[in-house]
Amino acid sequence: MAAAKLQPVPTAGNEAPAPERSAEDIAGQAYFDRIIAEDSRIEPKDWMPAAYRKTLVRQISQHAHSEIIGMQPEANWITRAPSLKRKAILMAKVQDEAGHGLYLYSAAETLGTPRDVLNQQLLDGKAKYSSIFNYPARSWADMGAIGWLVDGAAIANQVPLCRASYGPYGRAMVRICKEESFHQRQGFEILLELSHGTPEQKQMAQDAVDRFYAPALMMFGPPDDDSPNSKQSMAWNIKRFSNDELRQRFVGMIVEQAKVLGLTLPDPELRFDEETGQWIHMELDWQEFKDVIAGRGPCNAQRMARRREAHEDGTWVREAARAYAEKQLKKVGAA
Repeated sequence: MAAAKLQPVPTAGNEAPAPERSAEDIAGQAYFDRIIAEDSRIEPKDWMPAAYRKTLVRQISQHAHSEIIGMQPEANWITRAPSLKRKAILMAKVQDEAGHGLYLYSAAETLGTPRDVLNQQLLDGKAKYSSIFNYPARSWADMGAIGWLVDGAAIANQVPLCRASYGPYGRAMVRICKEESFHQRQGFEILLELSHGTPEQKQMAQDAVDRFYAPALMMFGPPDDDSPNSKQSMAWNIKRFSNDELRQRFVGMIVEQAKVLGLTLPDPELRFDEETGQWIHMELDWQEFKDVIAGRGPCNAQRMARRREAHEDGTWVREAARAYAEKQLKKVGAA
């Protein structure tokens, strides 16, 4: 038997040749580059680099998962809200979050990944969602802190996404941000009422802010030097600002709002830098952030257990909807 012919190992002077690109890919890349340079928008049927598509699926699906998981800590307080008005408002907010998740799953599907696949990735623990939703909501004041700080951070992060280079994502964000603005004002109003109530109510509000301040700042993601995806997302005009820039802008926004609330931000290093014109905040515990993202947060297991339970309980609804759709298709085919 003849000996197998050995292939040369690529070295610095003997690289394997890059695969030839088709004329369609070359023309598509040129079109894509021009659209990004013009700060215009890529639509689902347009040519796009595989890495751009992958980045969008990851970011949009994580955003969708966050909206769905984020319903849990607030839904737990609907029956315990202090008045019928508060119950109705909180119920409407939770419904909004469900809608946001659906908008975003729809946007992700335009990139070619079915919703069932995205959902299964979450259930299997292969997909991530925002770290903030792995913290417990211990008191009614937490509904205020989540609205003011968490939804406030979401607004700071998401308003620039209304100009994202991928059309369906940017358009979905316009409606989402309008509703998030309502949520943020709702949270602020809850804290305002508590902070001007009894000493016990004001302390409850302060405790909630103390617990959610640092996790809310971590929502923007790791520091720029430790964020592998931010630079490329900004180059593609998906993101407009870096994690640290967005975090800095958010801190500057809530400092003045905290004064109106009469509450203190739990940040011993918080100070205004006259030279830069910015508020400097404390260094965050990034090991805690990594632990929560890795599934070791206070409520990771609980959140995912409830999500899987809800998915299982909804099996009959999906099966009924599927059977109805098939029945309607048969009627159309027979007509």
